[in-house]
Amino acid sequence: MTTPVRIGVQIQPQHSPEYSHMRDALRRAEDMGVDVAFNWDHFFPLYGDPDGAHYECWTMLGAWAEQTSRIEIGALVTCNSYRNPELLADMARTVDNISDGRLILGIGSGWKEKDYDEYGYDFGTAGSRLDDLAAALPRIRARLGKLNPAPTREIPILIGGQGEKKTLKLVAQHAHIWHGFVDPESYAHKSAVLAEHCAAVGRDPSEIQHSAGVELNGGVSRGEGVKELVAKADELHAAGITLFTVGVNGPDYDLSVAEELCRWRDSIS
Repeated sequence: MTTPVRIGVQIQPQHSPEYSHMRDALRRAEDMGVDVAFNWDHFFPLYGDPDGAHYECWTMLGAWAEQTSRIEIGALVTCNSYRNPELLADMARTVDNISDGRLILGIGSGWKEKDYDEYGYDFGTAGSRLDDLAAALPRIRARLGKLNPAPTREIPILIGGQGEKKTLKLVAQHAHIWHGFVDPESYAHKSAVLAEHCAAVGRDPSEIQHSAGVELNGGVSRGEGVKELVAKADELHAAGITLFTVGVNGPDYDLSVAEELCRWRDSIS
């Protein structure tokens, strides 16, 4: 399967005292031709002031579904621990219908201990959270098949992570998109492990789109940093990754790097 290159923007819902900043960033992203807009599923900022301004993930996605008309939307990624699997499936179906079929259901096992502690969830261990995700995914898919009205399409499931024993096995079993936190050096090995898991379940690994985050390196000028970022995207694309996402932070949500990536995408199409 040949998958076109796509560009994503993670509009990080932090450090913006006014929601209008995120609304404006989403509008600008859609207008410039970004393919996917993500947020994230946390309750506090991940960097900067740990108690800074922050907004919740899924209520925001409902608003994004109404605001936009072309761009796909989703969380990078939903924390499986925070919602009953059947409820999450119903939420996803609802946002899918509101958006006329533009939702990506990004999901992972969770990792931010402060979120769990402050909101009263059992943090457990990395292994137990992955086991919970493994139990939840079949329930999510089963509930999606029972809902009335049904989703407008088979909602793409994106699984984030790169653990070789459990996470990549879940990707092989359930995901349409794999988001790996990889660089060109580590990607080939992780991709090979995923292909082995696909073979074990009788699945063609080319059915799974490969996704990665890209970001400017610290300590370099923006001009040189963008050149390095595009060179990294070129290298990852040559290796097999076709969805590239850059994160932008509040309150300004500078999309200049995303705009450069869109130009790069168009130049290789």
